[in-house]
Amino acid sequence: MSPLKIARISLWVLLTSGIVTSSPLPAQHQTAKPWTYWWWMGSAVTEADITWQMERFARTGLGGVHIIPIYGVKGYEKQAIPFLSPSWMKMLEHTLREGGRLGLGVDMTTGTGWPFGGPNVTPDIAAKKWQPENGQILEQPTGQRVKRAAPGGEGLVLDPFDRAAIPQYVTRFDSAFKTVSLLPRALYNDSYEVYGANWTRDFPAAFKKKRGYRFQDALPLLTDSTDQNAAALARIDYLQTLADLLLDHYAVAWTRWSNGHGMKTRYQAHGSPGNILDLYAAADIPETESFGTSQFAIPGLRIDPDFEEDRFGKPNPLAMKMASSPAHLLGKPLVSSETTTWLANHFKVSLSQVKPQLDELFVSGINHIFFHGTTYTPKDEPFPGWLFYASTNYGPHSHFEPHFQLLNAYIERCQELLQASRPDNDILLYFPIHDLWSEQPREPADVRMLDVHHTERWLASLPFGKLSAALWEKGYTFDYVSDAQLELLTPTPQGGLTTGKASYKTLLIPASEYMPESTLRTLQRLAKQGARIVFETKTPGKVTGWYRHARRQKAFDSNLARLLRNTGNVYVAPDWEQQLAQHAVRPEAIGRLGLTFIRKSLQGNSFYFAANLSDRFERGWVSFNALQTPVERMDPLTGKTRTLPFRNGTSGPESYLELLPGESAFLRAAPPESAPAAPVSHDRSVALSGEWTFEFLEGRPQLTSRTRLSRLNSWTSLPDSAVYFSGTARYSLSFDLPVTSRAGQDLLLDLGDVREVAEVRMNGQPLGTAWSIPFRLTVPSALLKPTDNRLEIDVTNLSANYMRLYDERHPEWKKFDDINIVDITYQPFKASNWQPMPSGLLGPVNLFY
Repeated sequence: MSPLKIARISLWVLLTSGIVTSSPLPAQHQTAKPWTYWWWMGSAVTEADITWQMERFARTGLGGVHIIPIYGVKGYEKQAIPFLSPSWMKMLEHTLREGGRLGLGVDMTTGTGWPFGGPNVTPDIAAKKWQPENGQILEQPTGQRVKRAAPGGEGLVLDPFDRAAIPQYVTRFDSAFKTVSLLPRALYNDSYEVYGANWTRDFPAAFKKKRGYRFQDALPLLTDSTDQNAAALARIDYLQTLADLLLDHYAVAWTRWSNGHGMKTRYQAHGSPGNILDLYAAADIPETESFGTSQFAIPGLRIDPDFEEDRFGKPNPLAMKMASSPAHLLGKPLVSSETTTWLANHFKVSLSQVKPQLDELFVSGINHIFFHGTTYTPKDEPFPGWLFYASTNYGPHSHFEPHFQLLNAYIERCQELLQASRPDNDILLYFPIHDLWSEQPREPADVRMLDVHHTERWLASLPFGKLSAALWEKGYTFDYVSDAQLELLTPTPQGGLTTGKASYKTLLIPASEYMPESTLRTLQRLAKQGARIVFETKTPGKVTGWYRHARRQKAFDSNLARLLRNTGNVYVAPDWEQQLAQHAVRPEAIGRLGLTFIRKSLQGNSFYFAANLSDRFERGWVSFNALQTPVERMDPLTGKTRTLPFRNGTSGPESYLELLPGESAFLRAAPPESAPAAPVSHDRSVALSGEWTFEFLEGRPQLTSRTRLSRLNSWTSLPDSAVYFSGTARYSLSFDLPVTSRAGQDLLLDLGDVREVAEVRMNGQPLGTAWSIPFRLTVPSALLKPTDNRLEIDVTNLSANYMRLYDERHPEWKKFDDINIVDITYQPFKASNWQPMPSGLLGPVNLFY
């Protein structure tokens, strides 16, 4: 059998056959592995160093790179290569050839820095704004230029609403791409950051065509607060027009052009003044963003105290679902994410902080991780190499470089299943964006930018957001749907809805005020054909659009009343949970227990990916709506599987699940031949204490001291230069087994607080590497002796403590243009005034049996 065919065998078959245990699973394709943003600073790159770094990418388990040309490095001005020049295209082609050799995919930004713009953006297609002045429209350029531009990419930012803008902008790429024989897999658009843009030169004509009246007639409504209803209707018309132009002239036009060259698109729609569900849907690969820390209530999980939540917000899975929902609806196999941007300050991010953020993305429907990220750095560049100002460093000088492949193997195991499967959600939740657009702005020309940083400003402010949060917290499975996407639905024989790519049991419409008549007509069609529709507490009362509003409102009221006469399948439900339950739409019990999850279907069989991102659950008997037989658990950290204990409880089948805070697992129906295990109780423990032998092994600065420790503590408390040490140290201890331990039963080693990664051996045999919370490893009983067991733990810490010394002695490493290097508060970077970060094995270390 060929390697490709072997790779396509069902993951579950491989697991249950014993072919795969703790080794990385074969990927169906390179997208199962994580990819990385790859900043080319000044594009001062060489073929030799591109090859060196790409070989490292492949060796550590990455699946691809995303090239982003960015600002340069001081002293390397002569080596800088102008963007899209013949020399730059030669480097791109070399990268693509090496990617083919190494099995790495390659994407690139359609420009440099962000957003779209550059030297061929002339003033007529540059971003524009308007302001009312004496009853007239004053049009002005925003003057915004490309942020963090690379050499050859400087220039004005593109007008995203102009019909001619994308066609003119991409001519530069058309010419460059003709000079090479290979092209990237996909092109990329960063989050919408066209600040102040709210106009385009043909906006009046577009407004008249789409809304039926002149924008000049809407102007007094937008600036007059005496008639709130008329002002809201005009406001909706204005923002709907901008949204239409953004979708058609920017997102769709860019994707059409990219596809015409045989390339896909990755699109970050968030931040846009449009319906981001439609904008994400326009891309081949919708992409969300995880910026900052989610501050999970996982015991032992550190949160950077310097991260300013009020300023930057925090990741929100409900916003992430804005990207995954259109992908589910339309059958797009990949949904990506810019991942762990500013998770913590430079040199302070641990793998144990990364994993929960990944799990949050996975349960939100994301299945194509892009690390943010890796900076191109020459092979002979000393520590810490070249660094980007706002990322988590996944590059070759990172402190977690020796263990990076463990994180990547975990992601690969997860994404292989998540990419191969289809959504299995019960509810389709309508997004009433017109309510948001109707809200009174601070200024008449203001636009609503739906970003992922401060979702409390838009998502949480609507009844839609509150209902979304309730569904999430209660354990319901759901996707979002826009007005336009509703038109793609057809009813199922059971009263549900389907696009042919995804099916749902119920359409749920949040309490809202405004609805387009076209949406109401779609609801009428669906209801007439038998689809189930539930309105939360009330129906929309107002039709959108100012033009001939009274006449259209009368027709809207009549059609709404006609819709509600479908009493067999259309409901207005003050108690929406009760109404859903009557139609077999029930929450998952694990959601109410505090576990987050996604339910998916593989070859017609449902499974769950569940993550414990809180402190509410550890173990207990649980039920699963889609699993009525014994349940098999797969641990994506190791790839190992086991069948869970099973019983028939008072309310149905139940499985005994242990999922500690910080852990995650795949859960599916066990194979028929598997026997459920009896519950294993590790309810007794013994503290492994005594005199530890401690020695520094390898790191910066080089230390060779060896000492005895009567208790575990941070090695920064040791004398000499230990307070600055970054590297690996060894802890050794001899101990006897408890006399009450159960013969033949495996034990659990709990390392307590580990700063940051622990490689563990018992009596000379490796137990594994603990890099995520909880820091626990299984100890096979066969490895243990009644007395004189030898435990060795090699712990690797962060590089932050060494940077305290290095930054003071070698400040010249901060040699980057533009913003140079800043800390997490965007102040000039200075590590020398940091307090030492706790390092080593802090414990307590316990053996559970």
